[in-house]
Amino acid sequence: MNIALILAGGVGSRVGEKKPKQFVEVLGKPVLAYTIEAFQQHNEIDRIYIVCLEEYIETIKKLVSKYAYNKVQGLVPGGDTFQYSVKNGVDYLCGKLSESDILLIHYAASPFVSDRIISDGIRVSGEKGNCTSATPCYLLMGSNDDGEQSTRWVDRDKLMQLNSPQCFQFGYVKQLYRQAEQEGLLEVVEPHTTSLMYAMDRTIYFSYGDQTNIKITTKEDLKLFEGYVLMKNKEAAKKI
Repeated sequence: MNIALILAGGVGSRVGEKKPKQFVEVLGKPVLAYTIEAFQQHNEIDRIYIVCLEEYIETIKKLVSKYAYNKVQGLVPGGDTFQYSVKNGVDYLCGKLSESDILLIHYAASPFVSDRIISDGIRVSGEKGNCTSATPCYLLMGSNDDGEQSTRWVDRDKLMQLNSPQCFQFGYVKQLYRQAEQEGLLEVVEPHTTSLMYAMDRTIYFSYGDQTNIKITTKEDLKLFEGYVLMKNKEAAKKI
């Protein structure tokens, strides 16, 4: 099976809204709904689980019911940090998944994810055990010396931008978090599962990524996503 674990426990203060960014509405629908739909509509995804702030569980239940997201099979209370939220999700799925099932960990505030990105994540993690959506750096890169100036060129060809979904064979990610907990790393390594893997000297494999798949962080990103949705709606209308 291929399982999506959507992380919806963030606060998203940089967006400047009173509610977490995944619940901000774009054209009448919460960002989280668009993210769920990307996996709901993908023919290789079997189930979806959502890790969320405990006070928003009822809100998400209503959202799932309203849009009939029948692949959503469970809601998991988030932890105090990103790492513990992922661990809560992994622990919840123990006994429900086999070692070779694929788990796709994805940010709720990344609704731009495409079918191609999801499919390639499933493919590469099935072959290699893990992968993360990755994109080359296309802009010029320079050092950030003090927040105001740069004195050193950085070779962009030696860098990759890492994004979600971060995909794993379930046995791999289960062992990863068990070992990290035993070594006391969950309290000191933030954020993201890839950061944890680097701290544990693990190799990270790349799956397909592109520049469209951004994570909503600012108000400008919300405007960009609104334009993206309008474009998609226009394209869909032409096909009718």
